[in-house]
Amino acid sequence: MRTAIYGAGSLGTVLGAYLTKANVDVDLISRNRAHVEALSSKGAHITGTVDLTVPVRAMLPEQMTGRYDIIFLMTKQLNNPEVVTFLKDFLAPDGLIVTLQNGIPEDGIAEIIGADRTIGCTVEWGATMTGPGESCLTSAPDSLSFHMGGMPGVPESSLEKVKSVLEKMCPVEIEPNLLGARWSKLLINATFSGLGTVMGGTFGDVTGDSQARELAVRCMKEVIDVGRAAGVTFAPVQGKDIVSLFYWSNPVKKAAAKLILPVAMKKHAAIEPSMLQDVKKGKPCEIDAINGVVCSWGKKKSIPTPVNDRIVSLIHEIESGKRKPSRENLKAF
Repeated sequence: MRTAIYGAGSLGTVLGAYLTKANVDVDLISRNRAHVEALSSKGAHITGTVDLTVPVRAMLPEQMTGRYDIIFLMTKQLNNPEVVTFLKDFLAPDGLIVTLQNGIPEDGIAEIIGADRTIGCTVEWGATMTGPGESCLTSAPDSLSFHMGGMPGVPESSLEKVKSVLEKMCPVEIEPNLLGARWSKLLINATFSGLGTVMGGTFGDVTGDSQARELAVRCMKEVIDVGRAAGVTFAPVQGKDIVSLFYWSNPVKKAAAKLILPVAMKKHAAIEPSMLQDVKKGKPCEIDAINGVVCSWGKKKSIPTPVNDRIVSLIHEIESGKRKPSRENLKAF
């Protein structure tokens, strides 16, 4: 079975190292020439909560040949129409694209390759690229997991095939409620990636700051209110009912939610948001596919989303150079 990781950046390099170490036939594909050269010559070096170096097979997109049974899509979804159209020609007749991207990208991918070949997967751990061929795993090894589910028409056998590959790295939960799993991940990303990028810090910087915690629980409530209005049933995250933990309707429950935040995110405190990594490199980030999705659905369902609206506007200002990521930005709320 041929497997590819398309967009082998911070997360993809970690996944590729683990899969290769477990003897999975996997190609790591990246447009970053220096990264590909380092991976090819020195192997994938994973640091942080682990320390391992694994010889891997890496290449540029133009070096791809043949067809793959599974392509794990790990690029930003800004260019999904072009990227998925390109990848379509590299899929085996029954090949699958498994999107591990943020936001809710499955519908757009399914329009190009078909719903029966589209699988969504949430990544419940973090990593940061530290140099060509090197990635820092920022989540505790015992907190790594995937939640995945298929679009309508995906055979059970296809889900099991993908699960058998991913669980070479860590536990995998097949989630019948894919949309609920996506919104639960969106809740985490909108809150901690959004505020972390605004602040210029990690998930732990958000939970460790009293003003940021206040904004975090307000952000979470907005996401839950919007998701519920859209008919979403939020899925558990690593066995935890995050709606029960963090939804509040009075000052006492709000205070409890703020107290729980640092404990709940302890094993992921070192995660640096991928959006922050992008803006540091001068690249456009996925804010419109994360907090922007909450704002868009809020407008459709007439649910106010002032915190998410402000996060979006602030990060666009950071992208344009009008601001820098800083705790000072919290004053803008």
